[in-house]
Parts: sequence; structure tokens; C-alpha cells
Amino acid sequence: MKILITGTAGFIGFHLVNKILAKHPDAQLVGLDIINDYYDINLKYARLDEHGIQARDMKERDIKQSEKLSGYRFLKADLADHDFVVDFMKDEKFDYVVNLAAQAGVRYSIDNPRAYLHSNVDGFLSILEGSRHSNVKHVVYASTSSVYGLNTGMPLSESTATEHPMALYAASKKANEMMAHSYSHLFNLPTTGLRFFTVYGPWGRPDMALFLFTDAMLKNEPIKVFNHGKMIRDFTYVGDIAESLSRLMVKPAQSNPDWDGNPPHSATSSAPYQIFNIGNSSPVPLMDYIGALEKALGKEAKKNYMPMQPGDVPATHADASALEAYVGFRPKTKVEDGVQAFIDWYNSYYIHSTLAG
Repeated sequence: MKILITGTAGFIGFHLVNKILAKHPDAQLVGLDIINDYYDINLKYARLDEHGIQARDMKERDIKQSEKLSGYRFLKADLADHDFVVDFMKDEKFDYVVNLAAQAGVRYSIDNPRAYLHSNVDGFLSILEGSRHSNVKHVVYASTSSVYGLNTGMPLSESTATEHPMALYAASKKANEMMAHSYSHLFNLPTTGLRFFTVYGPWGRPDMALFLFTDAMLKNEPIKVFNHGKMIRDFTYVGDIAESLSRLMVKPAQSNPDWDGNPPHSATSSAPYQIFNIGNSSPVPLMDYIGALEKALGKEAKKNYMPMQPGDVPATHADASALEAYVGFRPKTKVEDGVQAFIDWYNSYYIHSTLAG
């Protein structure tokens, strides 16, 4: 099989490359990333180094063969470079496409809205056009639990309304879901959207809470605890995300024969289109999450309690029953185990590794 994964210098994309090649060692895999500087670019290069890709001297549109993984090539490109990406996909003729490349971050979207339209909307259009012109069997793409916005009813299911996003990041991901449906309807292109719930784990992003908390605690600085600690999150371990993606990728979306336009079910369609939550289905209070980190580090955090930030929600809780019914798996890693795995990696990468300098 031939697979395109975008965002492979990123957190989830890095783990998915490992998972796919472990499950399908004979697969031909192309990773794509622009390697932007939204966060520490050295961490992105280090992820690529782990895959045998020396990317520091690569120019845009360059492609390299991995020095470690025989079936893996890496393309440095901007997804919004529309004609190039579409032509590349037509030439390569991929069987499966997993689109994880995106401008991430809820709060960053408040000050940098154009970055989200460029990467998340224009870039996704290139994926859809390239896929429909090259007969891709299945497009899987990252959405987000943030699309649930102002909803307060828990747990959140795929049929919950998503018309009230709280930040442009969520709005851009909602747009992805609508764009995908139009291509599924018009061109019979199977698409599956995945609403991720608070992903964490080794090689995680430096702008996320676990990373920020760890860095502050090791420097004996106070951590910022928003909404005065009264937050609940469905923390989902990245290894469980990668496993879910690997199973979904090879199960193309099907039309729902029972779908009815009156009233329409929003997570399926008469077209080959579907949406799944990917979450642990086990929400954890933020203070318990901090407690797991304190245990893993063997020290108590100094806490600076602060009000809610713009764009944040007080609670998330995924109903992942549809995912389990479809692929026979649901995320299940306990927060204590996932946090410990993150700290083990953090110590290796930042404290004991020569990369730390």
C-alpha cells in the first residue's frame, strides 16, 4: 500500500509514522511537512531525525529518502502550495491519505487568524483536490473536540451540534468537516474526520499544558492553573491516537444506508462520510492531572491560580462508543501511565540527551 501522511514533523504525525510502519513494514510511506516555527523548530527536526530524515538543509519542495526506514520518504512542502501538492499526489497515486498537518492552538488563533485559513482551509483543499484527482481510497483528517464549542451537555457525541465554536481554530476544523462532506457527496470520495480530545504524551508540543507544567516545575517556577483549577479534560494518550488512526485508515468510510435527510444525522451521510470522537471517555479533573505530574516528578508544583482564558472550555468528555464499534478499539491509557511516559521521554530528550544544548 502507498500512504501519504501530512504533518509528520508534528506530534501525532511522528507517532503515526512509527505505528504504520510497524504494522505495515512493506508500505510505501511519504511524510509531508512545512516545518514552520509555531513552536521550537529543533523539536520538529529531532522527530524527523528519529525517522532518519536530515531535514535542516532541505528547501521547500525537496524530498528525501529516510536513512533508517526503507519505505519512508519525506517531502518538505506547504500544503497550501496548491498546484504542486495536487500534481504530486496525482503522480504518486496514494491509496490512503492521513491529513494531520494544521496550524494548531486555540489561543494562537486569536492573534494570528490568517495562519489558520492558510494551513487548515487552503491546505486541506489541496488534499481533497489531490485525492479526488488520483482516486485515493480513503482520506482521514484531523478535526478537534474544540468544534463542540459552547456545548455543556456531557458526554459529547458525534451527533452533538457544533454550530457554536469559540475560536477560529475550531471554526477552521469545522470547515474541514464540511469541505470533506462536499467532496464525499460530489465525488464519492471516502472521508473520515476525527475529533481529538486533549492529546498528550512523549514528543508532545511545547505549547501544551503538560509540557509547560513540567518545564516550570523543573525550574521551580509556578505553573499557571486556569479557571482556578476547575477544569475537566478527556486526556487522550498519543499512542492510543496512533492506534486508532492506523485502524481507521484502512477502513474507508461507507455511506449510511439508513441515513435520512429529515432529520439528518451529522456524523454520517448518504455519501461515504463519517466523523468519530477519539477520546479516553474518562474525564479527569485538571488538579488530578497535575497530581499525576507531581508524582512522576517527585515534587509539588507551585500554583498560580488564574481565570479562564479566552477560547477555553471548562470541560470535555468524549463518547467514543462509535469508534470502538467501528474498529474494535478505544483509547484506554490511564493518565498516570501516560504522564509517566511523557516524563521518561522528557528526561531523556531534555536532560540526558546531547540534544538538550
